[in-house]
This record gives sequence, structure tokens and C-alpha cells, in this order.
Amino acid sequence: MEMYELPKFKFSGLKLNKTSNFSRNNFKFLVIVVVISVLLGFTAGSIGGGIFYFKIKDYIEKQNQNQALLPLPSLPSPNPKQETKTQETTKPQNKYLPRTYQEQAIINVVKKVSPAVVSIIISKDLPVYEEYYENPFKEYEEFFGPMPEFKIPKYRKKGTERKEVGGGTGFIISKDGLVLTNKHVVLDEKAVYTVLTNDGKKFSAKVLAKDPLQDLAILKIEQEETKDKNGKTIKKPFPTVVLGDSDKLQIGQTVIAIGNALGEFRNTVSVGVVSGLGRRVTASGGGFVEVLEDVIQTDAAINRGNSGGPLLNLKGEVVGINTAMAVGAQSIGFAIPVNKAKRDIKQIKEIGKIVYPFLGIRYILVNETIKQEKNLKYDYGALIVRGDNGEPAIVPGSSAEKAGLKEGDVILEFNNEKITPDNSLAKIISKYNPGDKVTLKILRGKKEKIISVVLGERSE
Repeated sequence: MEMYELPKFKFSGLKLNKTSNFSRNNFKFLVIVVVISVLLGFTAGSIGGGIFYFKIKDYIEKQNQNQALLPLPSLPSPNPKQETKTQETTKPQNKYLPRTYQEQAIINVVKKVSPAVVSIIISKDLPVYEEYYENPFKEYEEFFGPMPEFKIPKYRKKGTERKEVGGGTGFIISKDGLVLTNKHVVLDEKAVYTVLTNDGKKFSAKVLAKDPLQDLAILKIEQEETKDKNGKTIKKPFPTVVLGDSDKLQIGQTVIAIGNALGEFRNTVSVGVVSGLGRRVTASGGGFVEVLEDVIQTDAAINRGNSGGPLLNLKGEVVGINTAMAVGAQSIGFAIPVNKAKRDIKQIKEIGKIVYPFLGIRYILVNETIKQEKNLKYDYGALIVRGDNGEPAIVPGSSAEKAGLKEGDVILEFNNEKITPDNSLAKIISKYNPGDKVTLKILRGKKEKIISVVLGERSE
């Protein structure tokens, strides 16, 4: 077979003459047809690619204007000159456009809530000392004559000076100036508290009440007076927050914390998620120790000074009060559910103080370990015991004493609700009010008994 000679093919219904070969002209014609076909295919593909590119480019430009979608990655331009021309004719935007719905929601929440978030400045009158020098041998000069000049430094008190000693956060919950914060922020009875609003105004604050069980406190600041268009004196209302429903929180839900970070950077914003619910932690600081039950865990940064600030959902509602952080860990903070604070707010408005029902016992929660140590029948309940420093197990004159409870009794159920480490007696009793009559199922020795109790009152 000669070069370029095509092999013989047999097709049904078609016969080729053995002597019929392609001439050189026919072969050249065939090559030209193939080349033209390839060029046409490439050109069509290029045109198609260009159409695809510009279709996608239009899509990107349209969708970038839609804040609910993430921007698509940029594509290389098939025509650099045309791309350059497009960039030159595009006008720069002066206003930043958020890229996602979540980003826009966070920006909106911060703008909406920040005016109602305040910094709480803690000040105290501290002694001022001055330095002076004294010759210790001067008093002996009348006996021994002139003594060598020798001076030692000493210090003496010279009045007092008010100094800033700490700071926290709070937020305004009523137009007439009620401020919610943490109890440990305003724990010092000798301190003076000043509220600093986000626009830089200062207000003297009075501590109205501190929650005896929760790390919560309520302050009061006085409204500014102004004149209306008729010249009448009116009180200027404060901006306020909206309280949400912490019972509807879900793990993984986005939350925003605002606070006076480190007592220096007021209205600092951090964002995270709800990391856990129903946590039980022991918090301490400045000689103050408190067990916090049923609290929210979040990875939104909570720093010193953030205490008392709001934890917010994407609707701008307060769902928690930031209260503690885990030292030595990263992104582990805790907040008190706002539904627990609603009770305090209602009581302050109605009766002017915060009160809780009071049983009057000291106890430890029973678990499997306590059961084995004390040789108990059940691995749940509240075992009535003496305090660590020998305090009586039953408070004298309390409801528990009147009902006949004794040291060593185990309260198994409170109004038919089982007491467990996850459902403590403190958590159960907080659902009731002073004066409520309840029934207790107790274990005394090996026998179970039912006792009726009228709850007393516990306040600050």
C-alpha cells in the first residue's frame, strides 16, 4: 500500500472497484475539509465560551447586589481589553454592602441595641498618702548635741481621693432608667457607681436590688429633663432593649455579645453561637463565689468588663446576661438566661424588691458517690447536712423547722418533682413564691414520709 493510500473497506450494499484510488487532488481536498472543520469547531467553542463567560459575569454582578447570597468566585476574562473597559466605566460604591443576610443582621442588631448598652464605672474614695522625710536622731540632740544629718522616708495619710477601681456592663430595660447587670459588678457596698452611655453621657446610679440567688442586680438612673415645644418640662426617655425568650434558644444558634471589654473598650461587639444549654458552673471573683445553674454556654468572646452585658439573637432580642468566662480556656463563656431576669424585673416594678421562696435548709445533692458514702437507699434527692463551718442544718425559725425536717433527712421530691443533680432543689424551688404550700416526699432512715410546708421569704 502506498503512503496516504486508504485501506479498502467493504460495506453491505456498496462495492468499490479494486482499481478506484484517491487522486492527489482528492486527498488535498479531504485535508482542507478536515482543517476547516477543526477551525470552525474551535471558533464556535470560543464564541460559546465567551457567551458563557459574559452570562456568568452578568449573574455575578446581579447576585452581588443581593445581600442574601455569597459572591461567586471571579472568572478569568477571555478579552482583557473589554474587562479593563468594564472596570473603568464601573463607578466605585461609597457605601459598604454586606455580603450575607447574617452579616446584615449583625450590623442591624448592633446599631439598634448599642444605644441601650451602658458601661458601669466603679469608683471608691481611697486614701491619699504623701511622702516625707524624718531624722530619727533629732529627738536625741538635746542630750547628745548636734547629730549627723540623716533622713529616712515615711508616708502619712493626706485625705482621700475618688478613683476608678473597676468596670462592668449593663443595659437599659425601661424608658425611666432601670438598668440590668450582674450582682458581682455592684457587690461593693462602699463603692460609687456611674453609668456611662454609648454617646458619652454620665449618670449617677443607685443599686435598687440584688438577686439573692442569681448573679443579677437592678440599678436606677435618673432621666434628663428637657423642654417641649410649649416650654413644659418633660423627662427624656432612655433607649431600651427588647427581651426575648431564652427557652427557645437552640444549640448552634448565632448570638452577639456587647460589653465594656476590659473595663476600657466600651460597647465591644463579639459574635458566636450557643455552645450549650443548661450548664451548671461555679463562678468566683473578688471574694465572691456563686453556683450558676441552667446557664447558657457560648463561644462569643466574653472578657473582663463584659459582665452584665446583653447576649442577643439575630432579631436584636436579649436572650441572656453575660456573666462569666472559663479562665485558661478559649471561647468558653456563660450567660444567665433572660427569662430568669424577667422575674426580678417584674418584682422590682411591683413590690420594689427581689424575693424568693425560702425553705431554710443546708443540703448536698445526692448522686451515686454520696449514696455509697452515706449508705443511702437512693442515688437522688437533697441530703440535709450541717454547713462546712458547723452551721446548723436547719435554719432556726424557718419553714423547714416549723415543718419538722431534721438533719439527715433526704428530700426526694418537691411537689411530686424528683430532685436530681440536673434538676436541683434550688432550680425547682425558684418556680414558686413565698407563701406557697408544697408537699415534700422525704426519706428518714429507711422510711418514706410526706410533709407539707408553707414556704417562707428570702430577700437580699
